[in-house]
Amino acid sequence: MQIDTQNERPTSQPDPATHRLPPGGALIIATLLVSAFVVILNETAMNVAISTLIEDPVLAIDERAAQWLTTAFMLTMAVVIPATGWLMARFSKRTLYVAAMGAFVLGSMIAGFAPSFPLLLLGRVVQASGTAIVFPLLMTTVMELVPPARRGAFMGTISMVMSVAPALGPTVSGAILQFASWRWIFFGVAPLALLMLLVGARNLSGAPLAHRPRLDGLSVPLAGFGFGGLVYGLSLIGAQGLPAWQLPVALGAGAVSLTAFVLRQRRLQRTDDALLDLRTFRHPLFTTAVLIMAFAMAAMFGTLILLPLVLQDALGLEPLQVGLITMPGALLTGVLGPVVGNLYDRWGPRPLVIPGGIVVMAALLLYTTLQVSTPWWLVLIMQMVLMLGFAFTFPPLFTVSLGSLPKHLYGHGSAIVGTVQQVAGAAGTAAFVTIMATRQTQLVAEGVASGEALLEGARAAFMGAAALWVFGVIATFWLRKPADDVPDEREHRDAEREQATTASGSAAP
Repeated sequence: MQIDTQNERPTSQPDPATHRLPPGGALIIATLLVSAFVVILNETAMNVAISTLIEDPVLAIDERAAQWLTTAFMLTMAVVIPATGWLMARFSKRTLYVAAMGAFVLGSMIAGFAPSFPLLLLGRVVQASGTAIVFPLLMTTVMELVPPARRGAFMGTISMVMSVAPALGPTVSGAILQFASWRWIFFGVAPLALLMLLVGARNLSGAPLAHRPRLDGLSVPLAGFGFGGLVYGLSLIGAQGLPAWQLPVALGAGAVSLTAFVLRQRRLQRTDDALLDLRTFRHPLFTTAVLIMAFAMAAMFGTLILLPLVLQDALGLEPLQVGLITMPGALLTGVLGPVVGNLYDRWGPRPLVIPGGIVVMAALLLYTTLQVSTPWWLVLIMQMVLMLGFAFTFPPLFTVSLGSLPKHLYGHGSAIVGTVQQVAGAAGTAAFVTIMATRQTQLVAEGVASGEALLEGARAAFMGAAALWVFGVIATFWLRKPADDVPDEREHRDAEREQATTASGSAAP
């Protein structure tokens, strides 16, 4: 690595004085952004293909089996994401990126050619294992390459990818199904993913890392049973026709394994060998931002799962109309992402996150006024108001959370942010559906029409979300912009050891 002798700074690092990326940095980030867009787009593409898969005589599956294509993807993400911090500390970015995109391409081809449902399910699991790595790798790379003064703008671009790709997934999938087989949902993305794999393999760094943590054999199964069991258990809440033991066993195994996992990581992080380093939570700004993010993800995912049910079963709209109502809000979030990121770089988080949180609160309260007679255009406005609030919330939260950490914890911080998204999303979905279904069942038993009962249950769920979000809004007042250079505890510790060694050496006769 070359050194700038005038400033005594490695030339491969971002220059905070000039706000410039290091050579090749823009191409690396662009490659990761496009890759993230492709894999996230495919994540939601199966949502509208369920009925087509059920009708395929080759697969011969029912609706419950078809839903496993989504459930298995979600569970794989929940299991792999917590390990990405360790993976980024153990392997070079090039190696990890090639493995992630290679898994995604391989999974796409397995699913596309699958002659049976088990192989299709296997393809989705292999896809998900690659998808889980790309997003934390993108966020960590941005934090390492982008000067602090420009991080908000880049995080805003990441927020755009996260918002637009899931919204376009069902639309692209629907267009493919209109003219071709469901297999082209997988064949269509594979060439682009392969192209990005080749570009990334050429441009990402393959330099060896200074510290390579060892793999703890006990942490891996604990993480799998902990996060996987918790997310799976939450996904079962509100489901019908399940054995009585399945839900408590899944949640119980998840809770016990997660507790053991946390205790194990606290011990391993003393030697920097943790699978998921929890010292990130020693930084108050990171903890506050992640807490707000958890509330926000729960509210957003819960709304996104509940709103289509309300629009179809209570307001009587067609699936195409539902898609057209929910898409503009997601696109608005994507368009505003870079704008909000630039505003963060100028003003910091509070002038953005506090008003954004209040707007989210207003939207949730508006949803509690839904009636059978509510016109579709008013629901569209409500959804756009909600997503407008989230557009001013997520980019600053991403930037504050990772920006408050020392460099050696970027990877683990990204892993925690990704894990929180999965767990909070599952928790929000479970809470919304449970509240709605419980209230609907009570009202139907009293003789209320099913559509009106569902709407009343939905209003109760939105009111509960608004009450919970009060804590999220209050927490936004504790946010501030992190310092540009967060002290690195590990470097400080290594320096102290070196100083002690030198002192003992000089004191020897």
